[in-house]
Amino acid sequence: MRHLTPKSRPYFAYAALFSFFVNVLMLTVPLYMLQVYDRVLSSRSQETLWVLTLIALVALGLLVALEALRARLMLAASLAIEEEAAPVLVHQAFEHSAVPGGKLEGAQVRDLGAIRAYLTGPGINALFDAPWVPLYLLVIYAFHPLLGLVATLGALGLFGLAVMSERVARPHVEASHENLRKAARFVDGCARNAEVILAHGMTAQLLQRWRALNGAFVEEFVRGADKGNRLTQAGKLLRQVLQVAMLACGAWLVIDEQVTGGVMIAGTLLLARALAPVETAIASWKSLVEARRALARVHTALHDAGQVRPATALDAPHGALTLENVSYSFPGADQPMLRNVSLALARGEMLAVVGPSASGKSTLARVLTGIWTPSQGVVRLDGADLSGWSRERIGPHVGYLPQDVELFSGTVAENIARFGEALDQDVIEAARRAHAHDMILRLPKGYDTELGEGGAMLSGGQRQRIGLARALFGNPCLVVLDEPNASLDSEGEAALQLALAGLRQRGCGVIVITHRASLLSTADKMLVLQAGQAVSFGSPAQLLKPRATPPASVAAANVRQLSAQGA
Repeated sequence: MRHLTPKSRPYFAYAALFSFFVNVLMLTVPLYMLQVYDRVLSSRSQETLWVLTLIALVALGLLVALEALRARLMLAASLAIEEEAAPVLVHQAFEHSAVPGGKLEGAQVRDLGAIRAYLTGPGINALFDAPWVPLYLLVIYAFHPLLGLVATLGALGLFGLAVMSERVARPHVEASHENLRKAARFVDGCARNAEVILAHGMTAQLLQRWRALNGAFVEEFVRGADKGNRLTQAGKLLRQVLQVAMLACGAWLVIDEQVTGGVMIAGTLLLARALAPVETAIASWKSLVEARRALARVHTALHDAGQVRPATALDAPHGALTLENVSYSFPGADQPMLRNVSLALARGEMLAVVGPSASGKSTLARVLTGIWTPSQGVVRLDGADLSGWSRERIGPHVGYLPQDVELFSGTVAENIARFGEALDQDVIEAARRAHAHDMILRLPKGYDTELGEGGAMLSGGQRQRIGLARALFGNPCLVVLDEPNASLDSEGEAALQLALAGLRQRGCGVIVITHRASLLSTADKMLVLQAGQAVSFGSPAQLLKPRATPPASVAAANVRQLSAQGA
């Protein structure tokens, strides 16, 4: 109960209340049998039979109604948990996937499915009914102490099997699920690189690797299922033995004239009802273990989210950017990817970031947009720490075009509008700022063209230009472009130059990461990175000025080499 969300607790409280009446009404059939055997058959009174039958039918109808209501309450509880937890879990999944080395597994969201499956299945009813087992045992004791003793010993035996099932099943269930997630992550990675796999003929090798990962899952699953099935069969055998023992004791007591035949039949039925929740719990113990672990993870996620205080809402930024000794290290890395980078960019200025591969340029882009938080130092936007902004508030003021442009399943207009509510003219205006309007109109349905998963129907240049329009949507004050012309043809290159000029005219701060010298001439400032360090910072004219003497620094050599490559 402590792991339940606040919205779902009332549903469980009412379900527990109704369970009391459900279990009281479960006495209907045994008591009806008792009265028929001991009163109706001996008195041969048809009137008594009809009255007892009517009472029993009304009680059974009420029982069915209460059980249906309890099932609806559990469905409502699962929906309440999902409504409260799903946004938090999805948000955390996105944040986790953005962390270096993190992957969007969707395991957090799948936890809700495990909880929903258990709450709407028979296992939860066994938990609600189990506390009322003593009620049936007391009634059996009222019939005769010997019958009550047999029922008590049987209930304790089944309960012991249930505890043993939990201890046996839990480690295998946890290990099998972890191995299954590893195999699923491997398959997802292979699916994203299917072209490389087919081109290089790697299918057989990767299939062998998947078999090894899946084999570990199957081994744990089979071991857990085998042990669980043994205990389940042991529980069924014990229950059958108890039924025989109850009938035998009842028959002996009837022969000894200590009880009536109705008591023998009613006691046997009550024993079956008393042991049913325990046996059901044993059969569904695997689902219970999964649901309990999932609910604990959901509870932890909600608790962590509740510990985060909402940041104070600041005024809309204008685009003045400052870096103060910013460093960034990947988790577990020995060396930082960025080291003590400092710079200042006024509103409306354009900064070009250059450097060799693996010099930290893309890492800097993610730090500048707030995707990654610096390990050391501060990134300030209009003087405020960028990490102090909530993503929902800072997102509309920042445009970002990553090196690998990803579009989402939906229309071109929806992708440009960032899948938010937007006016058509605002979407078209963003495309015009990116000078991609004419290109979009040439698509089969223009702005209403369905892109499919990942924008697969588009070329790399088209995805890059639509991604630029998405970055410019909403008139952001800071735009970070990582290799924006990597896939562009001459028309796209010209459109990019016009878009950059328009951004500067509107006073938008622009950071362009590039390997091409064609974008350097329009930049106000230039930053040269090497091995994560800023080796040069200044105007492009100064850094690209040819020198008669040998270069005084590696930075100057890198810049001249970059200029030569661009030419």
